[in-house]
Amino acid sequence: MGARLVAQPRRTPGGGRVTPTLYDAVLLDRDGTLVEDVPYNGDPEKVRPLPGVRAGLDRLRAAGLRLGVVSNQSGLARGFFTDAQMRAVQARVEALLGPFDTWRVCPHEDADGCGCRKPLPGLVHAAAADVGTVAGRCVVVGDIGRDVAAALAAGAAGVLVPTPVTRPEEVAAAPWVAADFPAAVAEILRRQTAVVPATDPWPGRRGGSGSRVGTVLVVRSDSAGDVLVTGPAIRAVAHTADRVVLLCGPRGRAAANLLPGVDEVITHALPWIDPTPDPVDAADMHALTARLAALDVDEALIFTSFHQSPLPLALLLRMAGVARIAAISDDYPGSLLDIRHRVPTGVPEPERALSLAAATGHGLPPHDQPTLRLRPGTLTPVPGAEPDTGPDGYVVVHPGASVTARAAPPQRYADIVAALAAAGHRVLVTGGPAERELTARVAAAGGVDLGGRLDLAGLARVIARARCLVVGNTGPAHVAAAVGTPVVSLFAPTVPFGQWGPYRVPTVRLGDATAPCRDTRAATCPVPGHPCLDGIDPAEVVAAVDVLAAPSPG
Repeated sequence: MGARLVAQPRRTPGGGRVTPTLYDAVLLDRDGTLVEDVPYNGDPEKVRPLPGVRAGLDRLRAAGLRLGVVSNQSGLARGFFTDAQMRAVQARVEALLGPFDTWRVCPHEDADGCGCRKPLPGLVHAAAADVGTVAGRCVVVGDIGRDVAAALAAGAAGVLVPTPVTRPEEVAAAPWVAADFPAAVAEILRRQTAVVPATDPWPGRRGGSGSRVGTVLVVRSDSAGDVLVTGPAIRAVAHTADRVVLLCGPRGRAAANLLPGVDEVITHALPWIDPTPDPVDAADMHALTARLAALDVDEALIFTSFHQSPLPLALLLRMAGVARIAAISDDYPGSLLDIRHRVPTGVPEPERALSLAAATGHGLPPHDQPTLRLRPGTLTPVPGAEPDTGPDGYVVVHPGASVTARAAPPQRYADIVAALAAAGHRVLVTGGPAERELTARVAAAGGVDLGGRLDLAGLARVIARARCLVVGNTGPAHVAAAVGTPVVSLFAPTVPFGQWGPYRVPTVRLGDATAPCRDTRAATCPVPGHPCLDGIDPAEVVAAVDVLAAPSPG
């Protein structure tokens, strides 16, 4: 149901075409971001650029990024200034800060019910279309929560640059926070270049980003969601490798089977990765090492989450005779890694993995985009094999999660289903075989119970036909991102939203981002009453569904 991203080749200032990277454009709030916030300003003489803004904008222009302004200006509707005065202020901003490729202004008040006033996504969609791209290939920079919420609802990246008027809860909820405007620009450009393939990646091996590689082993031994977010990096490897072998754990096998670019999947539990591991068995490790040696791989890339170590597997790969090994590692690797890649905290997991692929000379082809995707044919219906879900356009509610700390209490989900049904939405409740009791309880409030009736591919087909998905921080959120379905994310702050939130798909985040469990990585809620998610008002979920279900331009 969601819009798919389309590759938009850019031109450098000299006119040459370049391969698309992460972004085509940066869209900026005006007051408090570019210039001092003067309430309802209609006087060009009061325009004062904020420190470092002109230099930062020039850096973005030099990098070939288009620039736009997206600004709420309700003073126009309230009569505090005229359209001519507003345009005079805009002209003064451009005189001081340089030209922008588009200006998009919402003149309405909240009560007007428009679709353009931030935090609604209308301005972001319109500005993206003005500069020839889509919202998912834009970064939105602003100083308050409304700016970031508009970005997320459009599927764009949102950067918050706080000022004294920014509320602490807005800072806590933002996926990406920069200390000031120059810092935001520096990180935008760093992320943009981090996914460009290295030209001389491996010590001792000739050839760079354009050279072919024989067999590459890629490793992601974790859950289904973790495997899915590694998909763009695996496609980048497949673009320059003759054969890609994926080593994953049992929990990720179903997702591995759905990834484009994978030629062979090997399943093996790694006791230093699995959350409930069996004891290390020497014979089992020797068997794994022998199997890895038999692959005769040319290079290996070990993908991990930011809190996991690649070094135990790197040791086994060395023992298996693998000559070139790369991984992200904060720990000193000694001679276990040929490429020790480093990534700052806060980077989305798909980009984090893609940057490792780039560091080893692998990049996505020009027609591809750094989004999550599934293997062609995955969404083709299988007649008679799955339940009849009726016409498209329903809302899917998935109440379970891989760990209990990331799931709202069952009664809260039941209340959400009841509220959605009362608002006229047809609701399907999904869950795995072990969640049948949960889905039955939640669906009894007004939904259709599909608990235990879908495998991962079947779940993807159901989510792909949905108006949106209501879910916590768990694998189906990444399935939704892979099929382009918007997400109402009931996100427990035990892990950073900027790293683990739904990637490049329209999203509304709900839940208390300031809860005491923040950044604990707790699997079981450490706070009585689960306040980060139990406090969500079902009416908020209904409103979020309405925001995401509204048609977007293009």
